[in-house]
Amino acid sequence: MDFMTAVRTCFAKYVGFSGRARRSEFWYFVLFTFLVGIVTSILDSILGTDYDGNTSGGLINTLGSLALFLPSLAVAIRRLHDINRSGWWILLGIIPIVGWIIVIVWYCTDTKPGDNQYGPDPKNGPTGAYPPPPPAEPYGTGQYGG
Repeated sequence: MDFMTAVRTCFAKYVGFSGRARRSEFWYFVLFTFLVGIVTSILDSILGTDYDGNTSGGLINTLGSLALFLPSLAVAIRRLHDINRSGWWILLGIIPIVGWIIVIVWYCTDTKPGDNQYGPDPKNGPTGAYPPPPPAEPYGTGQYGG
């Protein structure tokens, strides 16, 4: 799965907590979230919307983080499903250092082959992978017109 397909898939499954996500989908979305954070921080600095001249964030960064929170949570839970773990294991990340390490190791673990209780194998399924989301409709041809 390439970068753009992973990002489109995560947004298509915005609050889809069921199913499975491959490592590439998860890590590409983590990279996308990181890049959005950098861009929004720069915009906050340029526009002067950072909090008290602090470089740790601002209004645009906060709005970007809020917009990406649910899809990030959903893809993280689907990633845990891929290694046959319940999404509730994400709460292990609440434990400082040790919990973070365990959860990151699980995110790096390879897909468990075969179908499991969370869905078909996205890596080794009948077609080799689940299909990408449908392409976006050109402007003016969608439900709301142009």
